[in-house]
Amino acid sequence: MFNSQVVIALIMQVVVLAGGIGSRLRPWTNDIPKPLLPMLDSTLLERVVEGVPSDLVDEVIVAGGYKVDMIKDYFRKADVDFDVRIVPEDKPLGTGGALGNCRDVVSGRFACFNGDIVSSLDVGEMLKQHSSMDMKGTLALWEVEDPTRFGIVGLDDQRKVTQFKEKPKPEEVFSNLINAGSYLLEEEVFDIMPYGKHSLERDVFPVLAEEGSLAGFPFEGYFIDAGTPASWHEGVLRCIEQGRFKSGSVTGGSWHQGGHTSATNSMVQDGCIVAGEVTDSTLLRGARIDSGAVVKNCLIGEGSVIESNAKLANVVVGHGTVVSAGHIQSEGTI
Repeated sequence: MFNSQVVIALIMQVVVLAGGIGSRLRPWTNDIPKPLLPMLDSTLLERVVEGVPSDLVDEVIVAGGYKVDMIKDYFRKADVDFDVRIVPEDKPLGTGGALGNCRDVVSGRFACFNGDIVSSLDVGEMLKQHSSMDMKGTLALWEVEDPTRFGIVGLDDQRKVTQFKEKPKPEEVFSNLINAGSYLLEEEVFDIMPYGKHSLERDVFPVLAEEGSLAGFPFEGYFIDAGTPASWHEGVLRCIEQGRFKSGSVTGGSWHQGGHTSATNSMVQDGCIVAGEVTDSTLLRGARIDSGAVVKNCLIGEGSVIESNAKLANVVVGHGTVVSAGHIQSEGTI
């Protein structure tokens, strides 16, 4: 087993893989790239990075493609605790190609995260293990009942990865531990990564596992891939529950950026007016819910209006959209 007493304190770069178009959160992402969507009082990208102790972060490198100019503009103006460098993708490169595209600006040991992960991972403890094991990489691991939608990981008693397989068939499952999209890596991993489009999960991690230079770090608590409407709301609730906000306040299980409303178990940004019923939903800045309207399990875009007696459930409403009075919809988008 690894020596938990070994600690190597250093600052490191953090790479965030944020090149996807966020299609599962459309129409929100038609106008705003997923990394900049607000989850309480921070963007999703900042939520990903805040899992790393701030004294360990030297620079955040955003490997982005979709609406990368908006990401650049945001961080040029934002008051954040770290320096930000954008490495754009001219075309989709996959997870491996996106990271490989950063090889000229990354050095030494670094962290790498998928761009929509909200979790309880203790990166400081993961770093202790990684520093003690002389591995090229350490993967955060999460246990699930059905691992067939994920990359699964076989682990020995020393926490060395023995096998890695992406999205196995049921008969191929050898573990319930999955890749949690959070990694500590040494710059030597670039030596086995081809140039151009490829996958970390299919082309890199299996090679590292086979050569015995990949470790795993199982953790407990919560792990959310916030890339769908349902998981987005789960991320919101976890952030509220764990007090992961610096401004605003909570009442009725809802986080309010400004004045309180009657919304329950929801996120309500500044300038929202809630005269109807809102539960388990996210209301972005300036949204209005009129009297008699019912909104459940919905994502309501900036400046949108849900007129009186409309009833929405499990719907994503685009920014600046007016949902007419009496409209009824139980799923989908508007």
